[in-house]
Amino acid sequence: MTLAAVALGANLGDAAATVNEAFARLDLLPATRVIARSPRYRTAPVGYAGQPDFINAAALVETTLDADALLAALLEIESDCGRVRTFRNAPRTLDLDLLTWGELVRDDRALTLPHPRMHERAFVLAPLADIAPDLSVPGRGRVAELLSVLDCSGVERID
Repeated sequence: MTLAAVALGANLGDAAATVNEAFARLDLLPATRVIARSPRYRTAPVGYAGQPDFINAAALVETTLDADALLAALLEIESDCGRVRTFRNAPRTLDLDLLTWGELVRDDRALTLPHPRMHERAFVLAPLADIAPDLSVPGRGRVAELLSVLDCSGVERID
């Protein structure tokens, strides 16, 4: 089994319900089980102004799926929840990002691991720190240490 971290986010429709549905769908993936689920956070949008706040969360999963298969499964869940990719940082019904997959470091057209901007994003690290503060982000450090140097304004725990 490999430990993987997944970020969840949504800001269109009933975002809180969609994030909850995504947690349930993660636990239904073949050869995968959710072992930790963060509280949800309300966060200000980053990169594209004038859109609704996001609901963000994080999950830790144990899986025997390889990184490509897990990513494909995440993209399928997004699609099933109505995700349409219009432009970078656009509002979305659901965003599932594969943050880490074990200690794998990879950078190709299909996938970059660890997620290339996760260490810069309080809306990713705050939920992840709730469930895995000591998780090592390959090449970057521990989640709690990475979060400690970020501005967390606009990141509010809601449950």
